Amino acid sequence: MNALWWFALPVLLLPVWWHRRKRVQNQAALMATARFLPRTEPKQTRVWRWSDPLLLLVRCLLLAVLIAWLADPVYPWRGDTVVVTAGADPVWVEREAAQAGLAQAERVTLPAAQALSWLHTHEREWHVDARLLVLGDVPMPATKPVFGRVVTVRTQPTAPANVERHVVIASERPQAWRRLFAAQDGVEKIVVDEAPGARTDLIIWDRVEAPPAALRASLWWVTNPAAFPELAKARTLNGLQYADSARGRLWHHPAWPPQDVDAARALLDTWQQVHIGPRPYTLPSQTFAASKGANAPAPSGALRDILLAILVGLFVLERSLAHARRR
Repeated sequence: MNALWWFALPVLLLPVWWHRRKRVQNQAALMATARFLPRTEPKQTRVWRWSDPLLLLVRCLLLAVLIAWLADPVYPWRGDTVVVTAGADPVWVEREAAQAGLAQAERVTLPAAQALSWLHTHEREWHVDARLLVLGDVPMPATKPVFGRVVTVRTQPTAPANVERHVVIASERPQAWRRLFAAQDGVEKIVVDEAPGARTDLIIWDRVEAPPAALRASLWWVTNPAAFPELAKARTLNGLQYADSARGRLWHHPAWPPQDVDAARALLDTWQQVHIGPRPYTLPSQTFAASKGANAPAPSGALRDILLAILVGLFVLERSLAHARRR
């Protein structure tokens, strides 16, 4: 919508109209024998003339810069660019940039999750022939990115890092709960601690009495809802009751602990998808072709600060010239 401000350019005609406003000029001829001529009224004519051309130029520039500031234009000023995700191996980055012929290109370091969105947002800032290379572990986006220019992504091949989830089991039947975690697969490792600590992700409270008031965890699996008053108003989804409390989020299911492998795997999947979040998946190395239908977002205000400074300078100059004219 900012680009619609360019339709306000006809406003520049206003200063021209003001400075070429009509002037009244009397036409009178003084003659010695005027007493012998019939009486006539003086004739007046209206003529157009320029007035203060320098002030007119400054006022036109002032309005033009104001419209440009409102329209928020973006001038293509970037050349070849290498976008490096945070944490990427510097040696690998230099090798990949050299192989692509972009060793001397501009470097931009961004968080991995923001690399593709940042490219799309600032797409108008690159020259038509600029080359773009993204290096690092970029998370797989929900939908395929669409760019108006060719974008190459190179991912560093690395082994998946092991993630530990620390669990505390407070139960009279700990072995029943330990068998639950035998269904866990993937890169995540379940570590059962004897006592809760700063790294505790889950507390399984399988006791009749309530836990100590100072005990905290991001998630609780509760078998006795009477020990947690917050569960009285809990919501239910597929038999699972959940509620928030001062101790952390509470989960309760009447069929806990799970009695078979399928139920155990379903509980672990729910824990992963609902509470922890989906496992990150790195975008494979590939090249995105330029799409004619790609619409870059609205300009990002790259020139607004410069235009604002010019606008202030022109305003001061216009006021000074106007004051000098009145003097």
